[in-house]
Amino acid sequence: MRVGVLTGGGDCPGLNAVIRAAVRKGVTEYGVEFVGFRDGWKGPLEGLTMDLGIPQVRGILPRGGTILGSSRTNPIKVEGGVDRIKATMEATGVDALIAIGGEDTLGVATKLDELGVPVVGVPKTIDNDLNGTDYTFGFDTAVNIASEAIDRLHTTAESHHRVLVVEVMGRHAGWIALHAGLSGGANGILIPEVPFDLDEVAGWVESRFRTNYSPIIVVSEGALPSDGDLITKDQTLDAFGHVRLSGIGDWLSSGLEDRTGKEARAVVLGHLQRGGTPTAFDRVLATRFGLQAIDAVAERDFGKMVALRSTDIDRVPLIEGTGELKTVPLARYDEVRPFFG
Repeated sequence: MRVGVLTGGGDCPGLNAVIRAAVRKGVTEYGVEFVGFRDGWKGPLEGLTMDLGIPQVRGILPRGGTILGSSRTNPIKVEGGVDRIKATMEATGVDALIAIGGEDTLGVATKLDELGVPVVGVPKTIDNDLNGTDYTFGFDTAVNIASEAIDRLHTTAESHHRVLVVEVMGRHAGWIALHAGLSGGANGILIPEVPFDLDEVAGWVESRFRTNYSPIIVVSEGALPSDGDLITKDQTLDAFGHVRLSGIGDWLSSGLEDRTGKEARAVVLGHLQRGGTPTAFDRVLATRFGLQAIDAVAERDFGKMVALRSTDIDRVPLIEGTGELKTVPLARYDEVRPFFG
């Protein structure tokens, strides 16, 4: 059996751990041959391949990013895209695909499964917004990086008696902001699920200064002012129709400075959150996902996504992971409100 592996969407700590686990077990236990497809769905779409065997996966467990490369290519929007993928699989002798990615990548996998392409999905996203799995790998790493940044920013905020706004990733879901803000001792957390009132946030800032401490506000990139629109860099869209988010941190710091008279600065963590070495938790979770994914392929249990359920790795239908995003419940947000201000 020959199995193609691809990684799509934004890079994420732990991708290489998935690839390594699937290849190691696939070769040694199932006698599988692997083909690496380069740059996400662009690989099978354009026939971009690389050798993928045990020699290629040695030493990659602690490495961030992906040895296969990635892109946001959407073959469903390319004329004849599905037929081209099927033709590439036939030409390369690939019997099945392991697609490692988030909402968009696995959305394509779901569509391909419906059209008869044998595929198994592995969920990855630092945003932790895929349904069907308790956690996705990459999230723990992103939260740890953001938490460390907030820890460091407390001292400079206190030294200069200023407000610091920390913008983290999270287009539709505020899991990173929620966890990083709570663990980092933020004085306010703003998430996409709950529109915020700028005057209320200014009140938190003033309350914090009255206790002779400087406030830190953590905001998801997709957070929405209650009386405004989404803050975007421009109106260009990617291949999956997503607008480029940027600017909520600067917008918020400027607004807070105007309302409180206190100096405010924004820190945008951006791609720092998804780069570098994965945490031990993400290495273990990604490894377990890779092992289960190749088991599913060997058992011809296609159309499934591997998922963490409590402490077990299960398989769920692909549509369960991609049909609806997993957002922060209001109860979870209300739980941390006592720390605001």
